Amino acid sequence: MAQIHNKPYNQFLKYWITCHIFTTFAQINIVMHFQIEKTDNYAVIKLQAEKLDSTLAPSLKSELVVLNTDGVKNIVIDMTATRYCDSSGLSAILVANRLCKNSQGTFVLTGLQDPVKKLVSISQLDTILTITTTLEEAAGLIK
Repeated sequence: MAQIHNKPYNQFLKYWITCHIFTTFAQINIVMHFQIEKTDNYAVIKLQAEKLDSTLAPSLKSELVVLNTDGVKNIVIDMTATRYCDSSGLSAILVANRLCKNSQGTFVLTGLQDPVKKLVSISQLDTILTITTTLEEAAGLIK
């Protein structure tokens, strides 16, 4: 096998391989932070991450758009495992709410832990979102 002794090329190749491996790992890591279960009437997105922040929110938003494009108009986000949420997480929640409303569906947020519940309350989103304590209650609200 021929060796390439072009130092800039070798540095670029090393950088590219490192970035590619990191990006691939990051994508796999993000995908595993939530689980989607579809039923006949709705989809449940169970967050499995402790934080809904700028690292997870973009992939959640993308998945919400894909679900909506696939015809899902009722969505439940279960945040039982999530203890922290920042503004990008709230933005993802609002995207879910808007997508469901625009398709004449229902959006329900469930399983809020106290720190997240406080943030939702402080931002007054509890006045516009449908929030339940349990997944069973949320399922009962879906038409």
